[in-house]
Amino acid sequence: MKIDITSLEGSSSGSIELKDDIFGLEPREDLIARMIRYQLAKRRAGTHAVKNRADIWRTGKKMYKQKGTGGARHGSARVPQFRGGGRAFGPQVRSHAHGLPKKVRALALKHALSAKAKGGGLIVWQSAEIDAPKTKDLKEKFAKIGLDSVLIIDGATTNENLSLAARNIPKIDILPVQGINVYDIIRRDKLVLTKAALDALEARFK
Repeated sequence: MKIDITSLEGSSSGSIELKDDIFGLEPREDLIARMIRYQLAKRRAGTHAVKNRADIWRTGKKMYKQKGTGGARHGSARVPQFRGGGRAFGPQVRSHAHGLPKKVRALALKHALSAKAKGGGLIVWQSAEIDAPKTKDLKEKFAKIGLDSVLIIDGATTNENLSLAARNIPKIDILPVQGINVYDIIRRDKLVLTKAALDALEARFK
């Protein structure tokens, strides 16, 4: 498929042919959903924890004699049945990450890119650079070209002025091409790829 190359100012500078095996696939929602679940599970801290009966400080003395009380037979005050006792089957510190084959992850990224291209949410810029880190000026430029929710993917490094100017603008994300991921692509309305990012992606999936 062919797409126009534009700029942050909205000017056009030719067009480029996108590879169909990366941007021309029929998007599969199941693959994209699996990848998003994988990403969100992997970034969970997993630091939630409760005290079980081994973590409670209480005397280990038997509460009362075994027989003759008419009550249940208890041997410890640390058990979950009692107020102040340990929690039974509560969460413990662990990793929530689960596996996903490398080929599936690569395919999911292709389908996310294809979904943006098919939905008209893909934009290609010649470069993503500004002269000064001015947030007000950048907001005006974004408003002029109709960008309010966008992920911008640059080459191996991002332009420092652009990153500084955009970091206080909601729903504007800027990443180097190494950081491109399915979750960030899907959660923004538009995806902007610079020419350098496009070349790096095509080389990556060659």
